[in-house]
This record gives sequence, C-alpha cells and structure tokens, in this order.
Amino acid sequence: MQVTITAKVKIKPTTEQATLLQDTLYAYRHGCNFASALVFETRQLVQTTLHRLTYKSLRGQFRLRSQMAQSVLKTVIARYRSLKSNSHDWTKVRFKKPEYDLVWNRDYSLTKGLFSINTLEGRVKVPFETKGMEPYFDGSWVYGTAKLVYKYGKFFLHIPMTKEIEPACEEHINQVVGIDVGINFVAVSYDSQGKSLFFTGKTIKNKRSHYKYLRKQLQQKGTASARRRIKRIGQRENRWMSDVNHQVSKALVNRYGPRTLFVIEDLKGVRVATERVRVKDRYETVSWSFHQLRQMLAYKAVLHGAKVMAVDPRYTSQACPKCGHTEKANRNKRTHTFCCCACQYQSNDDRIGAMNLQRIGMEYIVEVTTSV
Repeated sequence: MQVTITAKVKIKPTTEQATLLQDTLYAYRHGCNFASALVFETRQLVQTTLHRLTYKSLRGQFRLRSQMAQSVLKTVIARYRSLKSNSHDWTKVRFKKPEYDLVWNRDYSLTKGLFSINTLEGRVKVPFETKGMEPYFDGSWVYGTAKLVYKYGKFFLHIPMTKEIEPACEEHINQVVGIDVGINFVAVSYDSQGKSLFFTGKTIKNKRSHYKYLRKQLQQKGTASARRRIKRIGQRENRWMSDVNHQVSKALVNRYGPRTLFVIEDLKGVRVATERVRVKDRYETVSWSFHQLRQMLAYKAVLHGAKVMAVDPRYTSQACPKCGHTEKANRNKRTHTFCCCACQYQSNDDRIGAMNLQRIGMEYIVEVTTSV
C-alpha cells in the first residue's frame, strides 16, 4: 500500500537568497490573483484556454518563469474546482499568503544535500534542517508537488512524500490493542497482556477552555485588531493540538511496536452526537480532533509494521467485558466509572471501552485466521 505524508522542512537561505525567494513568492501570489480575477469573470477552468489568455502577462508583467506560469494556472484552477465541489457560491478567490507551488524536478530538486529551488532569477541552492527528518531523505520516498511557505520570518518546504509499504497481514499479528479516545482521557489503551495506558486529557481540556475564554473576550470587543488576534489564537490552538496528537500517536506506536493491530472507534458522526451536550461544554467537546489522532495513528502504524482497524463504537462503554451484559446504567458518565449491573465488575469507563475494542479485534483476528 502507498503511504503519503507531508514533511515540513525548514530551509536556510542566505540573505540574498531569502530576498530572491520573497520576490518570487510575491510575484507568484500576484500572478495567482491576476489569473483568479480572469477565471471569476469568465468562469473558464480549461487550462489550455487560460494559458492563451494569461501566459504573456504572467511572463511579462509578473516576470514569472515558464514553469511558474503553468503552476499559477494549476493552483488557481484547483482552488475554483474545490469551490465548486464543495457547493459554495461562485466568489472570487483571493490569494493572501505568500506561497509558491513547486513541481518536483522542474521547480525544485535535491542535489548533494541541498534543495535547488527555482526563482525569478534562476535556481538557488539552499541547505535545510535535517534534525528528525533523516528517515525521509534515505532515498525510499517519492516527492510530489511541494509548497514554499514563508511564515514567522522563516522559509519552509511542505513536501508530500509517498512510499510503498507492505501492510501488516492479520496472520502475522501477535498482539491486539484497543484504544478508546475521549475528553477525560485523550486515549486509553488495553493490550493482550491485560495492561492499560492512560493519556490524560485534563490539561488539554483546561487549555481549550482558556482559548474559549480568550476568544469570547475578543469577540465582545469586535475591533479589527481583536479579529486578527482571534485568528492568531485559532492557528496557535490548532498547532498545539496537532502536536499533542503527534505525541500520543507516536507514544502508542513506539510502546506496542510492529505486528500490532490497533482497534479504534470509528467516530464519523461524533460531531452530531456531541452537539447534544450542554452549551457550556459544547466547545471543548466539538472541537476535539479525534479524526486527526486516528489519521496520525494510522500512518505511523503502517510505517512501523502495524495496522489500525476502525470499528462501530456503539455500546463499547456500556458492555461488560467480563460477562457481556450491556446496559446504559452500567456506565456513570459523571464519575467516569463503570459498574456492571449483572456481575458488579468495576473499572474506569474509558478503560472498559478499550477492553471491548480489544475484544472485538481479537474476535476479528480469530475469524480471519480460522477462515484461511
């Protein structure tokens, strides 16, 4: 199977190279806005037609090189097609961020440990930060169309990397781990040896509440600077939550290693369900990034020779893992405890969810191996 990740690589240009890269970024952005205005007026999304209408201006007025002009058209067309596919109103797409799409081996390449990047004045060769990125430059990954990004006074290359990896077969699985995700605990695991691992969510919940309070105060002000700060806070919160999910998924994969089947809840409808909670608790619940954690765990598991399986989450926190008795009264959400009304087995309710998920995974493995 193919695994694709986006590596965010920090590059380190000299002062002269940085000026060249900035000039290229801004020229590319202006070129995108020029092409976008034409697409908005004509509703023309055929690249060959747009090429005839814009190529001379992109080359002459904006000084873009030939390949850059083609990339501008592809970038603009992709944004408008995304607009249509998401059923949004036909509005003019505006490019505000200094970004530049680079095609592998045409706009950028990797030679002797340096990235060669196309600019308005030709190619520049820049070093990059390799710490923690060594596995992605071992020659086994295929690079796709990257994005040059300028943020916080620094340059980054966002590179989609693809690799063919042999998936773990059910016959080779030697342990099953159930993972219950939630608010009180970000994740709770239960393995084949009967051991559990808890990742507390208290700190995260408190920080989410803090961001919610800040956002409310700024919304009440309603000034332009307050709106700008709300945007910055949202971006900071997203980066922080992504980092938390990276740490949790990495810890789980490193703890259990290869030939592991991770069983996790399929939470596709979680937003609809969580919107039924009390209004004062709704933000912390709805904004939780369960899907992102699952995605991170999935690709990290594949890279480590493990596998992730998503299952129906219904009754996983209400069913007793000892006697099988399923009843809503078994679980006390207020105290986060589980007590079986039939056999009196007691435990943490999130741990019970992980135990039931692990049992589902074991039943699946037995079924697969006996049918072969």
